[in-house]
Amino acid sequence: MLNKDYYILLSISETIKKILKYSSDYKTAKELYANDRDFDASMMNFIVIGEEVGKLSDEFKDKNQQVEWYKIHALRNIIAHHYFGINVDIVWQIIKKDIPLFKKEIEKLIN
Repeated sequence: MLNKDYYILLSISETIKKILKYSSDYKTAKELYANDRDFDASMMNFIVIGEEVGKLSDEFKDKNQQVEWYKIHALRNIIAHHYFGINVDIVWQIIKKDIPLFKKEIEKLIN
């Protein structure tokens, strides 16, 4: 792994922790969406993750295809360009189902 990729993974890991922190007090997508600050902070951090994924070397992404890098980057584009058309239930599902798995995978790659 290139040194640059390692530091990007550390940044992604910290950003994942922020999303989990900002969403942890809510039981439903509707509750999270009702809190502008936490919802907006979570969305911004999804954008940050997408930006960081885009900075990973192609070599690294090719060697670690178990992570759907393209989909992660695509989510960044959806949030950044269609912010007012985001399906909150899908975002909630990503936070509750996909982010914990992504977090585990990033931790494996770091270690």
